[in-house]
Amino acid sequence: MPTNCAGLAIRLIPLVAILTGLTIAVIVAVVAPRLADRKVVFEVLPDAPKSFGLEMAWIAIRSKDTSQVLETLELTSAEPANWNSGIGTVYSPELADTYVFVSPPIKGWTFVAGVPLPLPVGRSFVDKLTPLLARLATEFPHVQYFAGFPIIDFFAWAKLDGGRMVRAFAIGDEGVIWDRGRLTVEERALGLKLFDLRGIKGRKGDAGGAIILHPTEQQVLKLAGGWSLDPSLLDTIGGDAASGFIARAPSSWRAERLRKAA
Repeated sequence: MPTNCAGLAIRLIPLVAILTGLTIAVIVAVVAPRLADRKVVFEVLPDAPKSFGLEMAWIAIRSKDTSQVLETLELTSAEPANWNSGIGTVYSPELADTYVFVSPPIKGWTFVAGVPLPLPVGRSFVDKLTPLLARLATEFPHVQYFAGFPIIDFFAWAKLDGGRMVRAFAIGDEGVIWDRGRLTVEERALGLKLFDLRGIKGRKGDAGGAIILHPTEQQVLKLAGGWSLDPSLLDTIGGDAASGFIARAPSSWRAERLRKAA
């Protein structure tokens, strides 16, 4: 069952190095000399938006009020950080499991990105994500959630409008975890629907059962672009130089198994 993917970033070093090489190089150069003293210093000089989204979870919030986002998420340890430092941190092998980046607003949207964000889980785990999204939806009219981790065959997305969850879907290596609301127009356009492929009787090597085709990481990113903004394209859509915040993920977000009744 999917958890918060502890150590996931370490296994993804080759991919991340290609996608965000300069960003990681900068953040490591700034942070690494201070790790021995358990001090982390982030760049704060405003800079242009940086892309992210591959091997990542994020929340998109229709708001320009970053402070209100921090308050609603109860992120009390936030420190100023620019895009370069923030994205570098959430992809850094040393820091990714600890921090989330709250971006400055871009095109009216504020992003919260990081591996520690709660994931949709099955019945064996406490649901940490739904209450978190519900709390955000009480303060902001449009809230969206996305996650794509191909290495564990896990993909998810959710859309909340006007305080109500209108669509939610998640699938992992054990099958569908979430499936709430009606399929949206954008999902249909991308082919994001369940395909029930029945085996042909007598065909060699055919199990004869139903097969569910998993989404792809690129489909999740394109869906984000249809609903709000594709974060993998942020460096191409323009935006003023600005800074956001880095914060430690609360311990309450950690995956937790349900306790069996005595």
